[in-house]
Amino acid sequence: MLLNVHSYYSLRYGTLSPEDLITGMLQGGYDTAVLTDINNSTGSLEFMRRGRNAGLHILMGMEFRNDDRLLYIGIARNNAGFRALNELRTAYNRDGRPLPDRAPELADVYIVYPYKAVPLGVLRDFEYVGIRPTERNLIRMEPTANFGRYVILAPVTFGPDDYKLHCQLRAIDRNILFSQLEPYMVAQRDEVFVSKLKLMECYRDFPILIQNTERLLGGCIFDFDFTTVKNKQTFTGSRHDDRLLLHQYAIEGFDKRYGKRDHSARERIARELEVIEKQQFSSYFLITNDICRYARGCNFHYVGRGSGANSAVAYCLGITDVDPIALRLPFERFLNPKRKSPPDFDIDFSWDERDAVYDYIFDHHQTGCTALMGAMSTFRSGSILRELGKVYGLPKGDIDRLVNEPEHMLIKNEVTDTILGVYNRMADFPNQRTIHASGVLISELPLTYYSAMDHPPKGRPTVQFDMYTAEEIGFEKFDILSQRGIGHIKECRKIVKRNTGQVIATTDPRRFFTDPKIATALRNADTIGCFYIESPGMRQLITKLRCDDYLTLVAASSVIRPGVASSGMMAEYIKRHHNPASVEYLHPIFRAQLEETHGVMVYQEDVMKIANAYGGLDMADADVLRRMMSGRSRNRDQLVEIEHKYFANCRAKGYDERVSREIWRQLESFAGFSFNKAHSASFAVESYQSLYLKTYFPHEFMVAVLNNYGGFYDRKVYVNEARRAGATINLPCVNRSVFKTAIYAKDIFLGFDCLLNLEEKLGRRISQERQFNGNYKGLEDFVLRTNAKLEQLVLLIRVGALRFTGVGKKELLWEAHLLLSGNKTSLSGPALFESAIRKPVLPKLETSVEEDRYDELELIGFVVSGTLFDLARSAYRGDVLASELSQYEGRMVRMVGDFVLYKTLRTKRGDLMKLGTFLDARGDFIDTVHFPQTLKQYPLRGAGLYLLEGSVVVEFGYASLEIIRCGKMPLKPDPRSE
Repeated sequence: MLLNVHSYYSLRYGTLSPEDLITGMLQGGYDTAVLTDINNSTGSLEFMRRGRNAGLHILMGMEFRNDDRLLYIGIARNNAGFRALNELRTAYNRDGRPLPDRAPELADVYIVYPYKAVPLGVLRDFEYVGIRPTERNLIRMEPTANFGRYVILAPVTFGPDDYKLHCQLRAIDRNILFSQLEPYMVAQRDEVFVSKLKLMECYRDFPILIQNTERLLGGCIFDFDFTTVKNKQTFTGSRHDDRLLLHQYAIEGFDKRYGKRDHSARERIARELEVIEKQQFSSYFLITNDICRYARGCNFHYVGRGSGANSAVAYCLGITDVDPIALRLPFERFLNPKRKSPPDFDIDFSWDERDAVYDYIFDHHQTGCTALMGAMSTFRSGSILRELGKVYGLPKGDIDRLVNEPEHMLIKNEVTDTILGVYNRMADFPNQRTIHASGVLISELPLTYYSAMDHPPKGRPTVQFDMYTAEEIGFEKFDILSQRGIGHIKECRKIVKRNTGQVIATTDPRRFFTDPKIATALRNADTIGCFYIESPGMRQLITKLRCDDYLTLVAASSVIRPGVASSGMMAEYIKRHHNPASVEYLHPIFRAQLEETHGVMVYQEDVMKIANAYGGLDMADADVLRRMMSGRSRNRDQLVEIEHKYFANCRAKGYDERVSREIWRQLESFAGFSFNKAHSASFAVESYQSLYLKTYFPHEFMVAVLNNYGGFYDRKVYVNEARRAGATINLPCVNRSVFKTAIYAKDIFLGFDCLLNLEEKLGRRISQERQFNGNYKGLEDFVLRTNAKLEQLVLLIRVGALRFTGVGKKELLWEAHLLLSGNKTSLSGPALFESAIRKPVLPKLETSVEEDRYDELELIGFVVSGTLFDLARSAYRGDVLASELSQYEGRMVRMVGDFVLYKTLRTKRGDLMKLGTFLDARGDFIDTVHFPQTLKQYPLRGAGLYLLEGSVVVEFGYASLEIIRCGKMPLKPDPRSE
């Protein structure tokens, strides 16, 4: 009987989740409701699934509005009607037009207008008028004949205590103060659940309205199949041809990857192909393979990773570069007969090539059947307080204090109490629809069968539901990711060819695993700029493990994950790694299955192996167990069934009950935070590719990192790394630099993109003009040819970009102001007056190196012609340098460091602590630990030189400084301000 129900997917309007709505229906005695969220169908299929499980009759609809004005409500008579509603919303989203006041005629759709919106005489057969409880008296005196087109309109928008929250959401949506809300901007107070009995009592004088509503809803049915795969069903147009083509590609790749005589690999391929065909995933493999073939044809570097790397077929097709047989990766982790939810491949491309891959996918597959995956941003912690603070007009300082110190007495008042009172209710509410970082859907049927489409600024259609709903309704998404690490590899190869003429390849990375120079670089954690292994935490772990081989790096890529580290298993793994003889295995099966990881279940695959080898579960059940224990499945009954099977098998094998229970406990605890080995292996492959380039082509590699705008660190660290590798770092020069960083032999010239306030258009024009017409001859020539404005010209002069003239910066600044003085801000036209301008005869102007360095600090963000140490007022550089630190274990030392970054952590008690990273005077890293008490007394205050005093701690060969005291050191006075 409810034909106008809103969930909280009516963004910044409704307050009820789909689960809340189902609960409200059951408590109110309703068996039928239509979800009609405002201008979207995000929650429709989730509501349908939950309602069906509860035995309710759930129908689909949509409420159409222009801004705050309700136009009409569409109710789908069937699945085709739901598609028609989605098509209507999609068309107006695509065109960016307001909706018409009258609904277009849609097949299989009923339309309900608000009272008085449309004259009764013009209503069409499929159109009705909704009468709210508050409008009953308005129709009481109307002719009875009018009642034939009236239905009950009892909207549900919020819970009984949520009206104020609804109003707060409306104020946030309109970006106005709470006090500025007008009645038309908010829902009526009565838009809450009332019992069906009470609603019928309300309309007892209008039985025909009850009959009309029952007849309208009784004529609707929405039947959705949640079990079938919704992806494009075939690649070739025929399942038979798909099977043959996938088999052909797999065997061709098998010959290249394994060789024709590897019979065990051939058996694995045959087994995988059988499962793939049985599960009807041939087209998914072929479409992914087609994307990768396109990328290879364009010479795009990519990395296939994720659970797809558990597939030997994917390895043979070239989707991944991880050999799952060599790494003992079970295919069942990716695909098995008992897996209810579909798998997906993750394919990483360079950040500047992904759009080309998207273009190929959207051009190659049917319009309307291809879209980006949607996502939902939610209200979280600080954002809730900030949004509500603005709604109530709090000053920024009070809002900051509310976010950071909510218990502070200075902000205790009625307004902040109101804000904090709604905080928990609003947490994780949907806030805005957005785009998934990488997901693409390719559907057999037009996607409007499942959702309306948004058309965000990127222009590609985007479904309105997220990846979780996609998984529940049977979609396998294609993850087309982008990352800068691949850009480093791609660009480095280009730079090497340009700089040295050498053509290098990073394919077949197995050859890097046995390279002694790469092993040395890895063991020394010489990994700055390298994908996934450059962060302070990873460099520490590599050093502690003395990691110099592929398998150890694969393990490191997993144990670095927060769950493993916080559980204490990272420390346990390091200890066992250094003394494997001391490892006591719970059972001989642990030694057989986990000797590679010293008995620690590092990977998700390890959970599966133990469940299979010890617990007697087949690999399909073992994967179900892994998913359930890691929170990826809500089917508690199935978990209990598998648990019973596990213990029954253990008893049948005669195992000690205590050992079996301990192993089950470990399975439960490890499954929650363990990492996919195939994922780690893929990461490690890319790490090796980066490390190969850094080891053999360090200068070109660091330029590539700079030109892809870094990785974990900012530009200063990568410039420092290039300098440490022996390159000469030069400031931008209008006759040598291009927009990005350039390299000539060992000379690196920073690009114009490093200047914080230079206009990009001018930065690009400088090198383009020089390429066509030769080097600039002087200041006037430069100004005339680039039409640089005075402000931009001053910036270039101050950074030394016109030093080729041999004229001092101060003299050039005089000339620049003379050239562009008066009303002129730039010069253009032919150089008719080149010799006519008289240059002033200036006295010798004094300058200093400190002035130049302060210019660099201001204009680039760090000192290029030296380091920040060169500006230190004191010559003191500490008692020890970073390279000597391990020799001072247990002793108190003082060091001086240039701040790089910090990481914030919470202790078990919830107190704040930080891990700091600094550079010493030689450019080597200092890692520091700031415990809560010390941090409160001696906080880190951003960039600058710090005097660090603390105790040297060495763990497994890695030295760090536990800070007792620290503080910023003063710099020399800025001579420019004297």
